[in-house]
Amino acid sequence: MPLPIINSIAAWVLKQRIHQIELFLKYPNEVQEELLMNLVRICENTAVGKHYDFASIKSYQTFSERIPISTYEDIEPFIEQTRRGDQNIFWSSPIKWFAKSSGTTNAKSKYIPVSNEALEDCHYKGSKDLLCLYLNNNEDSQLFLGKSLRLGGSSQIYENNNTFFGDLSAILIENMPIWAEFSSTPSSRVSLMSEWESKIMAIINESKNENVTSFAGVPSWMLVLMNRILEDSGKSNLMEIWPNLEVYFHGGVSFEPYREQYKKILPASNFRYYEIYNASEGFFAIQDLNNSNDLLLMLDYGIFYEFIPMDVFGTEKEKAIRLSDVELNTNYAIMISTNAGLWRYLIGDTVRFTSLSPYRIRVTGRTKHYINVFGEELMVENTDQAIAKASLITACEVVDYTVAPIFMKDKEKGAHEWMIEFKKKPEDIGKFQKTLDEILQTLNSDYEAKRYNNMTLNPLVINVARENLFYDWLKDQNKLGGQHKIPRLSNKRDYLEQLKNMQV
Repeated sequence: MPLPIINSIAAWVLKQRIHQIELFLKYPNEVQEELLMNLVRICENTAVGKHYDFASIKSYQTFSERIPISTYEDIEPFIEQTRRGDQNIFWSSPIKWFAKSSGTTNAKSKYIPVSNEALEDCHYKGSKDLLCLYLNNNEDSQLFLGKSLRLGGSSQIYENNNTFFGDLSAILIENMPIWAEFSSTPSSRVSLMSEWESKIMAIINESKNENVTSFAGVPSWMLVLMNRILEDSGKSNLMEIWPNLEVYFHGGVSFEPYREQYKKILPASNFRYYEIYNASEGFFAIQDLNNSNDLLLMLDYGIFYEFIPMDVFGTEKEKAIRLSDVELNTNYAIMISTNAGLWRYLIGDTVRFTSLSPYRIRVTGRTKHYINVFGEELMVENTDQAIAKASLITACEVVDYTVAPIFMKDKEKGAHEWMIEFKKKPEDIGKFQKTLDEILQTLNSDYEAKRYNNMTLNPLVINVARENLFYDWLKDQNKLGGQHKIPRLSNKRDYLEQLKNMQV
């Protein structure tokens, strides 16, 4: 079958989904309420369902009063029981897949359950919807005339008592439909290679002669791969290697600090960027418009959403609200109940709503990754935007960064200490420092108040990292590639001190 016909058929099939999306756009709260009751009904006879008497739960109010908010530590015994082979504990159908995730804050691995329902009705559905929305917005797309260059995790699948675990990307590749394998590069064998340096070269060798039309992966690691591809080819930009490139699907970390660097190596004026918000626990949101920074919250993936305002998170006044009660421009901790048996589970991310009709969000950071030692309430969203703007103003390029507090001592005021690795250093680090500080004050009024006349906070301090410092730190932590990321903000100095010790 000629490729143009395949492209047209694929586009037609994917666009049929638009009608279902329009349903939850029109009736978002009703779709969510019905979904919650379906999840509860399905799990009435599980161990968790019997313990909390799911059979008698008929409303959200009863559900929220009866089921406690949980973290991974709370549910770990149930997960370990299932990993040993027991079933029907927290989800009704057998669970044999577990996404291994350590995140950035805890060296101990987490094993997130991935049911067959979560695979089909959440993760794969999200991937198809991403293509659906993109094609709906770009009818001239030739996406399926070529392949998508994917950069996934670096983990194999391991067996344990007839259950299996690995990076989410490895699980998805292991279970993906055959058409997805044909439309992707590199091969599954190379995608799942565990040694990062060997994997990079294998990806380049397999992909350089393909007709690549799109990219998919985490911005920080994808940039490493792209720069290696350019070094290997001797070309100045990626359009010289793959002239039919049209879109980069990205997620995992904020794109803002890297945007200008991508523009240089993907200079086509019509090249597009599409963001997604997915994690081991589920696929949550998709950019649904061209040239947008907002993500449409997907409401029919078997995930019921609740939110805790960050100003009461972790306090005695902590209270969760459902989607219908959220407000614009408020930071919320996100909580989910899912078709893999996670019940009122805190995933550790924070979001804010930029639109309530439809519900669109931006990811603002992590519940553990912010700085509020002095009442400044600095979020990752603030620092990512500030880094991007300061880099543009001072004509520099940032590879990575992290920030920690300098605690008050004796009569000395506090401050924020930054470790920044530059690809291209600013000509005047003092100017960059002043610019960054001033931009942060425009983005965060609490930070501005603490910085006013150096009342509480002294000017921020910048350490210029040696080349490859963050790469070496991740390598030392055995966290190269995949979904691993640098912890941007912390109320402690642990990460910063480790990095400073590796400076020499």
